[in-house]
Order: sequence, then C-alpha cells, then structure tokens
Amino acid sequence: MFKSLPLTVRNVCATEANLERIYAAARLGLKGDALALAAGMLPSEFRQLKAMDDLAELAAQKGRADAERELAKVLHDAALGGDAKTALEILKHQHGWVAKQQIQVDAGISITAALEAAQRRVIEGAIIDETQNRANGSGLLTNQREEDADGYADLNASAAQRAAAL
Repeated sequence: MFKSLPLTVRNVCATEANLERIYAAARLGLKGDALALAAGMLPSEFRQLKAMDDLAELAAQKGRADAERELAKVLHDAALGGDAKTALEILKHQHGWVAKQQIQVDAGISITAALEAAQRRVIEGAIIDETQNRANGSGLLTNQREEDADGYADLNASAAQRAAAL
C-alpha cells in the first residue's frame, strides 16, 4: 500500500531574518550546502534564493569578509604585541615573504693544499700502496672472472709490476 508524503511548498524570499541567518552561517566559515542548512534552508532553496535575489549572496560574502577581518585583526594585534611566530606567518602568507636560507659548509678541505701534496708525491716519487690482494686474484680490477678477461695478468698487476714488464 502506498502512503502519500505530505508536500509542503515553502516560499523562500530574502527576508531580514533569512539574510541574518545566512550572514551568521557564512561568518562561521560555512559554504554551500552546509551554509544553507545552518541558515535553516534546504540547499535547493538557498540556490533558488541566490538566483532570485542578489542580497542572499551578498549576505554570505559579507559574513565571510567580516570573519576574515576579525581574525586578521587578532593576528595583527598578536604580531604587534611581540609574537614573533605570528609575525612570521603573516609575512609568509599575506606578503609572500620567504626567509633567506643560507647553508655554510666548512669541511676543512683546501684545494691548494691538496694540489701541493699531490705535487710532492709526484716529485718525490712516492709509491701509493695499491690493493694488496690483487696478485692472488681476490680483487680483480676488471670486475670479470680470470678466464673471461683479455690480458688478465696485465690488468690485474700493480702499477709497479706493469712498468717493470715494459
């Protein structure tokens, strides 16, 4: 058995009470359907009211603007009162300010000292100790197996051994 649902046609117009409720809901930061429901209207009624009367949209805009102004004043007062963190946030978000970032690396490496040390080794003929296990095959320079490398014995020899072979 079908039971009919009662249909109540609600005529919505931009009365002062409706506009005040829209303003109050928008001031809390509500938008769209949430704003309509908080103002005591169905979302479709709110859309219809905005289409029929520009005052409904103006009330919502005014509510959002007043809330933003109030909160901006609170932040501004806090920043002027000495809250450095709030002042930095205002500078970053409202004025596009970016803090200067500087990285200083002090590794204690001197290029001139490294070049002088290299030159001393060349002039003095200092021998740099190479991999000790190369002669017994455990540390291949070619990264290949002995049987796969051409000239394995020459490649795996130390610099001194290669020079003596010439």
